[in-house]
Amino acid sequence: MTEVTVLDVRLYDKSIGTLTLLPGDRILFTFDDGYVADATRPALSVSFKDAFGALITDIRPTQTRLSPFFSNLLPEGAMRDYLAARANVNPAREFYLLWVLGRDLPGALKVLPLNGDGLPPETEDVQKTAAKNADEGGLLRFSLAGVQLKFSAVRQAAGGFTIPVEGVGGSWIVKLPSTTHRGVPENEFAMMELARRIGIDVPETQMVPLRKIEGLPAGLESEGDTAFVIKRFDRSDTAGPIHIEDFAQVFGLYPADKYGKVSYRNIAQVIWVETGEIGITEFLRRFVFNVLIGNGDMHAKNWSLIYPDRRTPQLAPAYDFLSTIGYIAKDKLALTFVDTKAFSSLNRDRFSRFAAKVGLPEKLTLDTVKETVARFRETWQHSKDLPIDARLRKTIDEHLPTIPIWQS
Repeated sequence: MTEVTVLDVRLYDKSIGTLTLLPGDRILFTFDDGYVADATRPALSVSFKDAFGALITDIRPTQTRLSPFFSNLLPEGAMRDYLAARANVNPAREFYLLWVLGRDLPGALKVLPLNGDGLPPETEDVQKTAAKNADEGGLLRFSLAGVQLKFSAVRQAAGGFTIPVEGVGGSWIVKLPSTTHRGVPENEFAMMELARRIGIDVPETQMVPLRKIEGLPAGLESEGDTAFVIKRFDRSDTAGPIHIEDFAQVFGLYPADKYGKVSYRNIAQVIWVETGEIGITEFLRRFVFNVLIGNGDMHAKNWSLIYPDRRTPQLAPAYDFLSTIGYIAKDKLALTFVDTKAFSSLNRDRFSRFAAKVGLPEKLTLDTVKETVARFRETWQHSKDLPIDARLRKTIDEHLPTIPIWQS
């Protein structure tokens, strides 16, 4: 059995540091000297920058769990349990889980065993695991953050999709139907398309029958026969992986804290400082759009930064837009906006106060709000071609008049 306790952390396929499992189940991340000394090094995370923009290298060890930056690379909930079970790894032992899934992570990161590609020593019965996975289609070795069952896929020339045998590779994400709520793929596709039509930066999306997706593991349960498919914006057909980080990583939060400890003000301040007027205008447009559709799930992990030039962050394209009021009656904002989470309290005055707290130009803020509402109003009236069932459309229609910025 392999006894490797050091993992090589690679950014754009170049080693930048190591994760080491220390006695007592302590985990330490250290940067390579070469990465620290490189004045042109690619950025890993805003969370590793100090107040003066210098790289933070004094990093405290963690216990059992990885540090928040690396923990957020792993899936959550049912998705974590599913992948961990296939690898025969305890889902709470994040060092070993990252070992298994580190070949295909979000962004341009890879985390690999320093000495070879063996399975973690925690795997108790390698032969049993290997036999089980051979029957079920292979050990899946990708990681996509989030709770929903989803797989990285390759698009076929004929229009279908294939899940790679080992789950590694692919520039599309296939999201399976929910096991608890009907119509989630249709809902997300429609909301993302609405966002695109009002000018929000949205990746290419599709609705695909499950029968046209090859390589899905056997035994998966779902309520529906159609998947939502979205182009991965952290993958390029010509330039390879593009680095990204979500705002839980930016703020050093564990996934369990994605609904708390930060507010939309905190997210907006980072976007304003790091990306300027272009980024903050897009942030405001997306925020208003999600208020109008009644999306109560825009938490810290549903906003991301992307590094197209490897060093300078931009606001990443939109993702995970869903009208949650279609499933959760009287849902509210995922995070605090000024001093509220109620959709019904979002008036011009509160946006003015938000602008003052973040340090934004008030005119830019209010003009963006007004323009977004106007675009949505026009687009919503001409959205009959989208797969929005009558119940959801009625729910949104009843929701809109309760929002002050819609009334004004």
